Amino acid sequence: MSRYLLATLLTALSLTACAQSPAPTAATAASKPTATAADDAAIEARVRQSLGELDPDFNPDYIGAAPFAGFREVVVSGQVLYVSDDGRFLMQAQPYDISKRAMATSDGLLAHRRGLLAQVPADQRIRFVPPNAKYTVTVFTDTECGYCRKLHQDIAELNRNGIGVEYLAFPRMGPGSQDFTDMISVWCADDRRSAMNNAKAGQPVPARSCTSPVAMHYELGQKLGVNGTPAIFAADGSQLGGYVPPAQLKAALEKLGPAAR
Repeated sequence: MSRYLLATLLTALSLTACAQSPAPTAATAASKPTATAADDAAIEARVRQSLGELDPDFNPDYIGAAPFAGFREVVVSGQVLYVSDDGRFLMQAQPYDISKRAMATSDGLLAHRRGLLAQVPADQRIRFVPPNAKYTVTVFTDTECGYCRKLHQDIAELNRNGIGVEYLAFPRMGPGSQDFTDMISVWCADDRRSAMNNAKAGQPVPARSCTSPVAMHYELGQKLGVNGTPAIFAADGSQLGGYVPPAQLKAALEKLGPAAR
């Protein structure tokens, strides 16, 4: 399904709220049998069928249990959707867990993101990681983005706080743009870190060409739903937002606990 068609569909759907059925009482919940693998498979098949009826080109990258009852979490072209287990309702939303005071994300979706990020080896990242870093975040970045440059100015403070930064390329203007070409030049430089420092400082990027991972990074970012930069991901797969000041980023990582290390 094209990203344009998906956006059009979601715009239309966002005009109507599809409410979840009332939560079962403790008594009915206790009497309800535990879902089995066969039940999950049947629900996934029903969800896939419903999405296929909506649009034959709907090809989910991931389907798993939502962080709230009665729905499946679905990833299509990087966008997270929620489809009711009976396949009737579809909504796009960012659920908030009131008890945890945090955005709700399922373990399955986090694992899906971790699997995608793990496809990029260390030698294809531009790393600003201190010795014995307590946390390391993956950041999709753009050399021209103002907030990306602001985040880069925080690298020294982040490192002092035990936070390492590993950059992946996400030239927002897309393939064929000067932005895209400049990021290829950065990744093809003999000293990538220096080239990134210079680019973030607004200095011209000497043209270089090689077999670079920039296109792969860009495609990966789209699969992860990145639509702006910077986009920060913790080691557990949590997306921590765009630009986040060092103190807030450290607090967010500490809140995630050992899984973010």
